Amino acid sequence: MPNFDPSSLYRSTVGFDRLFGMLDSHGNFDNGGQTYPPYNIERTGENAYRVTMAVAGFGEDDLSIEAKQHTLTVKGDRNEKPDTDESRVLYRGIAARSFERRFQLADHVEVRGASLENGLLHIELAREIPEAMKPRTVAINGTTGKQVNGKAKKQKQVEAVAA
Repeated sequence: MPNFDPSSLYRSTVGFDRLFGMLDSHGNFDNGGQTYPPYNIERTGENAYRVTMAVAGFGEDDLSIEAKQHTLTVKGDRNEKPDTDESRVLYRGIAARSFERRFQLADHVEVRGASLENGLLHIELAREIPEAMKPRTVAINGTTGKQVNGKAKKQKQVEAVAA
């Protein structure tokens, strides 16, 4: 697959740095892309979304969620208990390593809440577009003719007689 160099776009655009940074980071996915913990992103309504992460073995105290400047960061830091003499792990199939997962949020997307149940972390998101940015209809003024000093002036109609 040929490599794409966005440097030519940097030279000819203003204000799209965040977009190009995202493209750069996603272009390097094959080189050590993060796969832990697995997650789903769902659309639950017209302006509602849910991120679900599989965090088996992590409790509420082990997880932290931060939303800052269009980025949602989920961190998991689990303190391992050392093996005791009575029990030793012979095979570790459940990952217990720390992680940090970042999600880029679109404009006006806010975190509404989070819950942890059955080893799944659910983060509820909603897009709230400000009133000033919503589309609106503009009423058409019903007066006919030109306005002169704030009053409607009727125009004369010329009748044509067919010859």
